[in-house]
Amino acid sequence: MKINSLHDLYVDELRDLYDAETQLIKALPKMAEASTSEELREGFEEHLEQTHGHAQRLEQIFERLSEKPKGKKCKGMEGIVKEGNEVLDEDMQEDTKDAAIIGAAQRVEHYEIAGYGTARTHADLLGLDDDARLLEQTLAEEKETDQKLNQLAENINVQAEQGADETTRRRSAMRRKPAA
Repeated sequence: MKINSLHDLYVDELRDLYDAETQLIKALPKMAEASTSEELREGFEEHLEQTHGHAQRLEQIFERLSEKPKGKKCKGMEGIVKEGNEVLDEDMQEDTKDAAIIGAAQRVEHYEIAGYGTARTHADLLGLDDDARLLEQTLAEEKETDQKLNQLAENINVQAEQGADETTRRRSAMRRKPAA
């Protein structure tokens, strides 16, 4: 698609967001499954439902614009999801893995916050008030999810650190034992 106007750019951004949401619909169940914290798992399951709603809102906007939602691969989200999958495949202590998963999820949220903020601003400038309202609703949900991840991280990061301290103490104690 050739981009010759703000409207063209807006449609291109919406397609990028739509593909990003589609990728997340596939990635979130894996993140939930890999989480050992019940709260974190439930958070991912809840956000998966929200993500379906985000995709549906984008579909409403595309319908209003008489445009198709497909046609663009979100390479940014593809990279973030790939990095997140690497975290899921790592062999880590449970709390540390949960902390790493939260970090991966927050990268996703920050990427989406940037994308939805930009698209909402363009909708405002183009006078597409209904679109702007839908995009603002999604933006608010993405920010809320980021805040929930922050709250979970406060607990889980401390647990990961305590677990690391305990592992370090055990290793040190093992090294100090005299050989038989």
